[in-house]
Amino acid sequence: MGQRIALATRDGAPFSAWHEPAREARRGGVVMLHAIWGVTPHLRELSGRLAEQGYEVIVPNLMDAADAGFPTADTEPTILDARMEMGRQTGWGVSTLPRVQATIEALEGPVFAMGFCYGGTTAWLAACRCEGLTAVAAFYGGDIAAYKDEAPKVPTILHFGKTDPMIPLADVEAIREAHPDLPIYLYEAGHAFVAPSGHHPDSAHLALLRTFQLFQRSAGGKGEA
Repeated sequence: MGQRIALATRDGAPFSAWHEPAREARRGGVVMLHAIWGVTPHLRELSGRLAEQGYEVIVPNLMDAADAGFPTADTEPTILDARMEMGRQTGWGVSTLPRVQATIEALEGPVFAMGFCYGGTTAWLAACRCEGLTAVAAFYGGDIAAYKDEAPKVPTILHFGKTDPMIPLADVEAIREAHPDLPIYLYEAGHAFVAPSGHHPDSAHLALLRTFQLFQRSAGGKGEA
């Protein structure tokens, strides 16, 4: 049921996104923020799973031009360096967060955000800088520690893998020291444990369960994270 849509930032810059309407009684909107690879088949499939639970989901393309196609594979190692450079050039404050803000504004509330890897750091910064969010879950955001001095404006939880070679546990502890009351969950998994490339079923299930409980509780429902 999902489809590609066109959105634009407040200053009129166009970008593309994937949209999944809620397939059950609507619980709210979710801004799903992709890893460095873009709006992959996995995230399009995951957004459909959320739609079946009553969430309207938009996955904004955070880096690519508005007319760029969506990836046909979940990872393409041969283009990793190019994607990383694109991420550095884009910058969170330059165009990424304006796209996130526009996506928030395209959804009726309550609006939640969740992000993975590059999108995990984006989710953290959205919690700190964007307007209109109700709650945020960030999954293995590798640069969150660099922004640990910023404070989320909405309920936020973080998910990390204990054996993630890309995110030292020292970084996780630095975030915890800066935000002692922030729920930070560690899993017996490596990087990208929700995605096919590093999938760890038990960790993925528990992290997603905690995320949905946060969304439900923050919107006024019952739930324990």
